[in-house]
Amino acid sequence: MFGLMIHQRRFSSFLFSCLIGFSLNPLLLVSLARSQTLAYCKLSPQAIAQKESLRQTALTGNPEGIKNYNTILTQHAQQINQCRQRINPKNQAIWLRLYPCDTRPGEIDRILDNIINRGYNKVYLEVFYDGQVLLPSGKNPTAWPSAMRSPGMENQDLLAETIQKGRQRGLKVYAWMFMLNYGYTYTLKPDKNSVLARNGKGETTTTAVIDQTKIDEYGESFVNQGFVDPYHPTARQDYLTLLNTILQRRPDGVLFDYVRYPKGLGGESVATKVKDLWIYGEASQQAFLNRASSQKGKDLMQRFIQQGFITENDVKAVNEKHPDEKDKPYWPDEKQWKTLASIPKMGETLQLQLWRLSVAHARQGVLDFLALATQPIQRQGIPAGAVFFPEANRKIGGMGFDSRMQPWDQFSSSIEWHPMSYAVCGQVNCITAQVQQVIQQALPGTQVIPALAGDWGKSIKNRPSLEQQMVNISATIPQINAFSHYGYDWQDLEETRQRKFCKRS
Repeated sequence: MFGLMIHQRRFSSFLFSCLIGFSLNPLLLVSLARSQTLAYCKLSPQAIAQKESLRQTALTGNPEGIKNYNTILTQHAQQINQCRQRINPKNQAIWLRLYPCDTRPGEIDRILDNIINRGYNKVYLEVFYDGQVLLPSGKNPTAWPSAMRSPGMENQDLLAETIQKGRQRGLKVYAWMFMLNYGYTYTLKPDKNSVLARNGKGETTTTAVIDQTKIDEYGESFVNQGFVDPYHPTARQDYLTLLNTILQRRPDGVLFDYVRYPKGLGGESVATKVKDLWIYGEASQQAFLNRASSQKGKDLMQRFIQQGFITENDVKAVNEKHPDEKDKPYWPDEKQWKTLASIPKMGETLQLQLWRLSVAHARQGVLDFLALATQPIQRQGIPAGAVFFPEANRKIGGMGFDSRMQPWDQFSSSIEWHPMSYAVCGQVNCITAQVQQVIQQALPGTQVIPALAGDWGKSIKNRPSLEQQMVNISATIPQINAFSHYGYDWQDLEETRQRKFCKRS
């Protein structure tokens, strides 16, 4: 406790010195959150009003108005950058989804102005979500429909436009993409049926949940979900085509979401037996059997996934069938497979070994897919990152695992880690605890950037304000110097409604 008080005092002194330094600038207001010690870079109401007036003038096509508007954009970009260099967090990002109504003249400018006005210097722009892509329908070589499909929008590239306009304002624009959740539209394609993830009941993720309108604890509907088999070559090729098309727009980075399998409802949220796992697609099954170290091991693995268990008679029959393999191992051990080593042992029987092997195989599919997608990004010299739930890699009870099988503790330290620290307990402690859990398991040097849900200055959905969350995390874990906020839609619900239904004038 004493150490925490010292951190808070140092943090307060540092931010106070920053506040004094920037208060001399009449265009920039670095506010202090109420009764908190975390400073954040915000433009003053006067500066915001001046810029909005110039934006309105620029919309008329007035050359002088356009020139003056561009000038103030540059000034504000410099001011926010200078502010962020002198205080923590150094980087503050916001998650953004665009809607068809945002194609109206000047709307992207207005949204990005709002973002820079609030002190953000990064935007995580959703470019692949709910089975659709933020690409113009006239230039969309991917397996998914364009999010902007209205007549007359065939060549409007909101992704490229947002990246360009963001940079003009000093904002770095990351592409935020779903990964293994390809969306419901993808599952409807007859030629993609074999690509879908399947469990031991033969279900896909769209047929496993009978009532697709159900909502999980994070507010996510199952309506638009459709998960694929990460081992399937078509799933990989379709994703790489999408990713390379996004990279042609030159984003400042790429973040991957849904780097996991689905989370079931109720008891289905815990996997306790092999048939609960999403490893029954053709490609995944074959990859699983290929992990065997001998033919006898392969035969046992085959029986295990087909039956859901093995018996002493199975072991006896397999050994008698392959007498020449008496001294050969059945399957890999920890020395050969890091993913297997990361899963706690539950016993030495062949049945328990096979269960552990199955879990490792499910997790390895996620890791392999993430590594594959990361390569073209890092070749461009821009950051890649993965978004994950800190609790999604848990072992639960004696035999169970979180059904998402999200092995974030095995993610590469060369990418950004974005833990979705969304715990809800009415206080900050449980949120900070999630970030601490990630820090403890990350290798030194790993860039950990917590994603926080909420709004400024008020509690929302039983979560404390963003200021309160950042203050507590920064005081407890001082090495954290970047955050992201989910999301733009939450910070002004009325504006979001207007944007969705084209109500703005």
